[in-house]
Amino acid sequence: MSHTHDPEELRRLEQAVRNLPKLQREVFLAHRLDDLSYGKSACLTGLAVPYVEQQMAKAIYKLAKQMDGQPLRWWERWF
Repeated sequence: MSHTHDPEELRRLEQAVRNLPKLQREVFLAHRLDDLSYGKSACLTGLAVPYVEQQMAKAIYKLAKQMDGQPLRWWERWF
């Protein structure tokens, strides 16, 4: 099965990922691209599993909002 992706959508996703704070970006990419569990990510970063889960939830929220074409409010960029 061939999957075709909209180049504009991919560009927007890449930009949204780049806009994430460093820790959220690292946690998101480790989980989604490297297929690491939250436990493994926590071990590698020295963070507690609940904190890794929290960072992942924040990353997904920010990415979903941006992919829907909604800009992040100033305060959402920092949480």
